[in-house]
Amino acid sequence: MNGIVFLHAFPYNPGMWAPQTELLQGRVPLLAPFYLGLSLEEAARKTLALMDETGMEKAVFVGLSMGGYLAFRLYSLARERVLGLVLADTRAGPDTEEAKRTRYALRERVLKEGVGFLPEALLQSHLGPTSQARPEILKTVRSLILEARPEQVAESLLALAHRPDSTPLLNEIRIPVLLLFGEEDTLTPPEEGKRMARILPDARLLIVPEAGHLSNLENPKAWGTALLGFLLEVGLKV
Repeated sequence: MNGIVFLHAFPYNPGMWAPQTELLQGRVPLLAPFYLGLSLEEAARKTLALMDETGMEKAVFVGLSMGGYLAFRLYSLARERVLGLVLADTRAGPDTEEAKRTRYALRERVLKEGVGFLPEALLQSHLGPTSQARPEILKTVRSLILEARPEQVAESLLALAHRPDSTPLLNEIRIPVLLLFGEEDTLTPPEEGKRMARILPDARLLIVPEAGHLSNLENPKAWGTALLGFLLEVGLKV
């Protein structure tokens, strides 16, 4: 059995994939593991174990932001189980020293104050200007952030800061890759997608209109169309 595995962003949970899981439920086997608070290594092994438990031999891995970092790790560990990759609003390179310092400072604040301040700290960079004017999106994303536990957020911040450089892996990924980047994303701007597309042997890039960093939530219609087409391309019947 082959299927699709959704890999969530930081500091979210699988609930962020609701538009896509609702679209595909009953049409294709799917998994959406929760791994906030785990290292990328632990998260990868948990994901592979869940695939084993459910009898999913191969999958299209769909990773957004932190989920993209995990997708790279999964490919490194078990490329024979990867039918295709959807890499959204993510990057192959590691954190800069400045980015690491920002994560460490955020970690200290979360451990002291909890997650109550996180929506205001993250929403401006996680949502594009179009979405920031849409109350229903703001409410959904704020709620997802507040579901996170402080200790899990803190551990994931360390995992993100210490992640490896996946750039050398790009030209080894000789399977189909769909790159989806919000046109309004300032954290991982479309230029990141263009950079990866130039190196990946078999990539196609879509810039998602009217969307920022959480492009799957901000423009689920464009996402759904692109995702269904890609699944058919790699041989998953939907």
